[in-house]
Amino acid sequence: MSKEFINISAADNGPILEIKDLNVIYKTDVEVVHAVNGISLSLEKGETIGLVGETGAGKTTTALAILQLLPERTGRITEGSIRFLDREITEMSEKELELVRGNMISMIFQDPMTSLNPVLRIDEQIGEAVMIHNPEMSKAQINDRVEEVLGLVGIPASRKNEYPHQFSGGMKQRVVIAIALSCNPMLLIADEPTTALDVTIQAQVLALIEELQEKQDTSMIMITHDLGVVASTCDKVGIMYAGELVEFGTLEDIFDSEKHHPYTSGLFNAIPDLTVETKRLNAIDGLMPDPTMLPEGCAFAPRCHECMEICRKQKPGYYQEGGHSIKCFLYVEQKQEENV
Repeated sequence: MSKEFINISAADNGPILEIKDLNVIYKTDVEVVHAVNGISLSLEKGETIGLVGETGAGKTTTALAILQLLPERTGRITEGSIRFLDREITEMSEKELELVRGNMISMIFQDPMTSLNPVLRIDEQIGEAVMIHNPEMSKAQINDRVEEVLGLVGIPASRKNEYPHQFSGGMKQRVVIAIALSCNPMLLIADEPTTALDVTIQAQVLALIEELQEKQDTSMIMITHDLGVVASTCDKVGIMYAGELVEFGTLEDIFDSEKHHPYTSGLFNAIPDLTVETKRLNAIDGLMPDPTMLPEGCAFAPRCHECMEICRKQKPGYYQEGGHSIKCFLYVEQKQEENV
């Protein structure tokens, strides 16, 4: 299989993935949903970025845009750039994308219960991914690779002929991870890989992903709404709200800095404190805005306790402090005053 159209050595000289001003909409005859609104980020080789936010924040849409898997009839990228190993993904042909998907970029989808084909054996489902991207391999070589990746995720090779219904939820997720890793991808996108699992299995799956990532020096985008998952797996963190990246920084910036976007502060305040007895958790008041009718100013303004008049009328810019950026007038205005 030819990989000449991708400059693999580009990862040694710059980011493996670079997104700039990405805008994604879902357009129907009735309405236009503004799912992703101008996000920018870059990912280095071997690095993990966590994308955090409520349901509907645009995390999964961002992942689908990277893989060019947006719904054909409704989803489209209206603006922006997605560069992978110095090649523009949005300009690739379908044939080129087929060489990238599952081979150089793999995705662990959200629900292991529905990600697997119930009428195909496990070895067939893993082997299919290997065969598609390595047509020169013999059946014996494909079988060896299937057994190898099953071993990597802690499943005995003796179970390769079983069907998905014979596996528990945690074991199904391991199979999904095995499929994603079967071709040694350079970038792994994990879309809430532990959501459907109990806490003990969650910890096992996260430890497994981290171990495999270190062994193969794979870069990763971890999509989650769980800040605990972020703390244990990520190098950098992006906080998404209403399709925007409202805060971005290193793990230390997000967890240890005194300056935060009010939405980030709300997420942290919602985490239960085991040392305090309370009847209710601290939720963020209100709901995320309708993506078909986003506010004129800051999207978080209707729910923000720090909201000022300017927040309702204008979109804030980014306040930068090193690699830490916050999209909020609290700090943008403050910076302007300091410079006067």
